[in-house]
Amino acid sequence: MNNIITALYEIKYNPFEYGAFLASFYAELIELEDNILLSSLVIPLCSHPLFGPKLFNSNIRSTIWSVFDDRAQLYDLQERIDGLQSLTDQCIQYCMVNDWLTVNEKSLSFHTCYGSDLAFINKKRAEKLGRLFSGHSVVEIYAFLGVKPR
Repeated sequence: MNNIITALYEIKYNPFEYGAFLASFYAELIELEDNILLSSLVIPLCSHPLFGPKLFNSNIRSTIWSVFDDRAQLYDLQERIDGLQSLTDQCIQYCMVNDWLTVNEKSLSFHTCYGSDLAFINKKRAEKLGRLFSGHSVVEIYAFLGVKPR
């Protein structure tokens, strides 16, 4: 029974599906130093059963305070971040192998590579999350969400 559960989990959460989420997020995120630390937030927030649809339905006037208005619903975010960290790492590797993302070592940030042969399909939830996080520092985002980078 355990093998079936593990197989279903790996089918749902795989780097081939969620790699496009990271690439879409960084395509919309305005230049921000240390934005590598934000990568661990993308998949847990975009796949969250409550916040994923809120992100999808957000508009240009939305802010992180309006989308994440009920912070009590973020109670499991740290557990989701820790549980999906290996998937995030695999997605980063997948994006870099496909030339979707590059790393700037000086500013510790990811940048989207345009002109890649294998284009990714934009994920609206991740794009809108990138727009929401633009203009905020990494420290401010983590403090607002009440989680710690690991």
